[in-house]
Formats: sequence, C-alpha cells, structure tokens
Amino acid sequence: MDEASGVGRWTPLLSVVLLTLVALAAMDWPRPGLFAGTTGKVLALTGPRVHVWLSTADRRLQLAAQSDTFAHPQAAGAGEADVVIDLDRKYQTMAGFGAALSDSSAWLIQNRLSPAQRSALLQELFGPPPGLNFNMLRITIGASDFSLQHYSPDDMPAGQVDPDLQHFNVVVDQRNVIPVLHDILAIQPGALIIASPWSAPAWMKSSANLVSGTLLESWEATYATYLVRFVDAFQGAGIPIFALTVQNEPAFEPLTYPGMTLPADARARIIGKYLGPALAGRKPGTVILGWDHNWDAPDQPLSVLADPDAQRYLAGIAWHCYSGDPSAQTTVHRAFPRKDAYLTECSGGDWPSARNGELLLFARNIVMMGVKNWARGVVYWNLALDENHGPHAGGCDECKGVVTIDSTTGAISRNDEYYAFAHFSRFVLPGAVRVKSGNTNAGVHEVAFQNPDDGSVVLVAVNGNTQTNRLSVRQGALRFEYDLPASSVATFVWARDGADAPATATIAAPSSDTSPRPGGKP
Repeated sequence: MDEASGVGRWTPLLSVVLLTLVALAAMDWPRPGLFAGTTGKVLALTGPRVHVWLSTADRRLQLAAQSDTFAHPQAAGAGEADVVIDLDRKYQTMAGFGAALSDSSAWLIQNRLSPAQRSALLQELFGPPPGLNFNMLRITIGASDFSLQHYSPDDMPAGQVDPDLQHFNVVVDQRNVIPVLHDILAIQPGALIIASPWSAPAWMKSSANLVSGTLLESWEATYATYLVRFVDAFQGAGIPIFALTVQNEPAFEPLTYPGMTLPADARARIIGKYLGPALAGRKPGTVILGWDHNWDAPDQPLSVLADPDAQRYLAGIAWHCYSGDPSAQTTVHRAFPRKDAYLTECSGGDWPSARNGELLLFARNIVMMGVKNWARGVVYWNLALDENHGPHAGGCDECKGVVTIDSTTGAISRNDEYYAFAHFSRFVLPGAVRVKSGNTNAGVHEVAFQNPDDGSVVLVAVNGNTQTNRLSVRQGALRFEYDLPASSVATFVWARDGADAPATATIAAPSSDTSPRPGGKP
C-alpha cells in the first residue's frame, strides 16, 4: 500500500472528526447579539451597533435594554426603507423633559420618604442615564388643586388689601418645595423651572376669593410686581426661574380650587405694559410664556402675539393637552416662527380611557406629537402622587404622578408615564436637534433627533399595531431592520453614518453590571 492510497483511505474519517469538533466548538462560540454585558472576547461583527430599548403596553417590557442590532450599507437596488432620516433637515433645539413639582409632590417627597429613599428617587428621576435625566420642572405660584390647602404668597384678612405687597412671603414654599428643589438642583444644576400662578391673591379679584373670579384691571400692575417678587424670592433662595406664565389655564374658571379667568386683552396688557418691562435685561433672565392652556384655542395665544408690546416680551407659548390637537402648536409656529413652544401640562389618570394603560398614549400622542409640532420641552403634571391620587384640595381626584409614593412605606411605583417619558428623556439630551424623519410604515409613528457633542442619532418609534411590525430605517448610507413588538415603544441610538458606537456614558448601554435597575433589565 503506497502513502497516497493510505491518506485517501483515512480522509472520510478525518473529515467527520473535524466537522464534529467544529460543531462542538460552535456551541460555546459567542453569537451576534449576545455580546452586550459580557466581558470575554466575541466574534467580530460587521456594521455599527444600534442600541435598542423597548417597552410594551402589556408591561412585559419596561424600558428594557435589548441586544444590539447592526446597521449595514444600503444595498444597491434595495427598496427604500420605511423610515428615512435626514440629518441635514433640522428643526427645533430641545430644552428637555420633566414634570411638575406641585406642593403635593414636594410634600410627599419631603415627608413620606426617608432620606435614603428621597435621595434614591431624585437621583433616579433627575440623574444622568441610567436615570431619567429630567431637567425641566413646573412649580405653582400659590396653591393649585394639588396643594394641601388654599393659599397665595400674599393673603390678607377679608376686606383688606396690600398694594405695596408688604406681606408677600414664600413661607409655604420654604417647607417643602424649596428644600426639594435644592436637592434636585444638586443633581441637575441646569434644571429649567417654569412658574405658573393658579390665582391672584383674593384681594385682587372680582370674587374676593382664591376660587373663581377674575383679576380686576385696577390691580394688573400690582399683579405683575407680585409675579416678579416671586421670581426674586426664589432667586434669593438660590433657585433661578427660567420662565413665567401669567396665568394657568386662563380660559377656565375652577369651582373647587384656586383659579381665575384672564382674557387675552388683560394678558396682553400685563405682559406688554408691566411684566415684560420689569423682567427685561435682568440677570439671570426669566422669559415669559403665553397662554398656558389647551390646544383647542390657538386664536387665544395668536391674539396676544398680535399685540406688538406683548409680542416683544413673549419668548413663546405654553400648551396643555386636555382638549384639541397638538397641530395647534404648528399653527402658531407658522404665524410666529421665532416664538418657542412648550407643552407645560398633561396628566394621566385612573379614568376609564386609561383602562388598558397609557404608555402608547403618552409616548405617541403627547410627547412625540408635541415635539413633532415644535415643542422644545414637555412637562408632565405631578411628579409624584400617593396611592389615593393625592394629597389634593379640590380638582382632579383620579390624576397620577410620574411615580406613585406609598404614603405609609415610601415604596415607589413607576407608572406608564414614567416609561413613556423615559424613552425620550434618557436619550434625547438637552441641546439635541429634531431632524427630518419620513415614514411610510402604517401604524408606526416616529421622531428622530441628533444629540449635541457626540452627534449620536436617536429614533423613538411607537408601534400602535396589535401585531409585530418589521421596521426598516435608513440614515445616510446606513440601514437596519427591527421587529417591533405589538403595541410597543422603542428607542434606537447609534453613531452618525456608522462611526464607532456612541459613548456608553451618554446612552447608558447595557454593561456587565447585574444589579437590578428600575424600569429596565439588569
């Protein structure tokens, strides 16, 4: 037997042995998509990483980090993607996201949480990723329905007035709101605070009561001074006020909690003749936002903007979500493109329409559509409420906070709104720019941004269909596909044009840390 024939005889057996060894080795070989969170060596994968976070309406997934998907070059002759992102088409610059630190929220945080619980919650809500990175707050000037009692910073005995505001004080705020704001500013020093009054002091009003009525014209100049006094008091406490509105929901007259109507001509006079000049040129500056009410009456802010004196001092318009359509923001933007828009109030609650949850409603109809209609910031109503939807003094008895605080134990429950906002606030950084993103996929809504500094691209997509939807996305020469679960919200983050993946510190990509994190998987 020659050497050649011997080799030939053993060749089939050697091939079987070699294939078996390869198959056994492959069982332990790192697989694409499973590298996240590992520390060992992995198989090199082609294409830039696209980081993915998912929430589903059935709450099976809640801001859960998924295995990365990978983008690839757009193949010649391939059909156009469903979502096409154009980074050269830029719209508004984002200021941020957040919620209202109402009196009730501040009281719960200050009095129903231990110091350790309070610190952990505020870090989670206002800290950088993996925190929610909230950087906007709304506070009330005097009481709202979410206060423990009805009051203003200048209450007087019945029949008495205080034209020089000698009795003005923020004693009530010093108990809870100001201490909690100090804690928040220690975590988020650049937080933007919007202050809104629900009512003028009773002695300035037609009703002589904090509830109902309207501001008497004879007190308009004093009312403007009253608002400036509030800004000064908080500034003196180390809390800068970013923006003021002259009246919360000026076209609504509540019957069970502080409030008042304030017609457009009165708002224009107050802003143009008194408040605007009083705030002009101050350092640090405080801007004025108009309207502070629903989408259903764009003629109201337009009529104030039509006043040349008021327009001069108005930085933008504040909107609420309870009636009308967010396209009203675009209507006003087209008429006054240099004026900003902010969505300053929207609340979820345990009402019948929320029986199946509010994840998709808030992610798509409120935050996404608010932003797609030029909002630079979106602020939810109540940051925190208790298990009984309070405490409150009149008004809404079914509203929910971003979180629910158990008033006995201090345990935290994270509501659907928490995750809806987190899909934006954790990834769309202050200074990010909304960019053009066309979409042809039925049932899927989306909005795209480019972050400052590292230039990372963020896409938030909502699948409103009751079945999985395969979404294709193209940005520049890159393309990726992803199967969006039924009734879900997804955030995708990647580096522009396929450079190295964005910094994990910025986007909080999954790591080897296996400690549990609220709202996500380890």
